[in-house]
Amino acid sequence: MNSFTEENYLKAIYKFSLLHEKGASTNSIAQALNTKASSVTDMLKKLAVKKLINYKKYYGVTLTNKGEQIAISIIRNHRLWEVFLVEKLSFKWDEVHELAEELEHIKSEKLINNLDAFLNFPSNDPHGDPIPNKNGKMKKLKMINMSELKTNEEGIFIHVKDSSDKFLKYLSKNKLEIGKKIKVIEIEPFDNSFKIAFDNQQLILSENVAKNIYIQN
Repeated sequence: MNSFTEENYLKAIYKFSLLHEKGASTNSIAQALNTKASSVTDMLKKLAVKKLINYKKYYGVTLTNKGEQIAISIIRNHRLWEVFLVEKLSFKWDEVHELAEELEHIKSEKLINNLDAFLNFPSNDPHGDPIPNKNGKMKKLKMINMSELKTNEEGIFIHVKDSSDKFLKYLSKNKLEIGKKIKVIEIEPFDNSFKIAFDNQQLILSENVAKNIYIQN
């Protein structure tokens, strides 16, 4: 049995592994989990003893097959609970992350599989992230960053990189949500801001906002 903290470490390492082949550094894990590097080192040693990670001091940390299975299972739980909270309990997409962080640690495979069936086997969570199936497989999203678009190019908003409540509230305030068709009207050379059109309205987004939006075109 693994503790909630151990599972959070495995989940963080897994997410880093998707971006960096060499794995996660101690400092990057500390930053992601808002803790001290010394505390991370202590936890990595424990996880290595359990054979959940491949750990060598001064080298990137990667997951073993066993560690990866646990991480994917936690991610599956988290994303299914987010769908449930939004679709069945009418929570907003900026309200569900912290609740799902608690619910994801429930140790009942039957509960999660029944939840998946109850929700009609959703493929994505409310933020556009793919949901692993019961075998740990998940579809790869074919998407590009909105900041890569050029004038007059368009696509469907399918994913957010920043799922913080502040960013999601900003998007909701401007009625810019998953599933919207976005067209780039103009890119300002001075600051790389984007003027976009969707739902018969226009909106100006900063370069930073654009870099946190992914589309399918």
